[in-house]
Amino acid sequence: MPSSRDRLARFLTDSLPQWDHPCPSRSMFYREEFLRCQECLDREREYYSDRAVTDVEVALAKVMAQLDRLAAHDDADQIISRLLQQFDVVTGLSGWIDPRQIN
Repeated sequence: MPSSRDRLARFLTDSLPQWDHPCPSRSMFYREEFLRCQECLDREREYYSDRAVTDVEVALAKVMAQLDRLAAHDDADQIISRLLQQFDVVTGLSGWIDPRQIN
């Protein structure tokens, strides 16, 4: 007969919610960040060639399509952070302040 500790451990692991993706909130957070990159790119469009904008848009689309898989990695925060930094070079997201956020 299993001990009460074994039954409790099995109960706790069996009752955990089953997600299609390992961490949906992490994916949602990063998805919002990449959408903000897209918004910044749209605002900065006039400063770049059409080809450069298209290349960044294609890269953003690829990352967004693979975001759930990327977020499932143990080192997802480091991987996605590096990607966001690379997009920031073009979009300037880190330097943009939403005027609605200013008090």
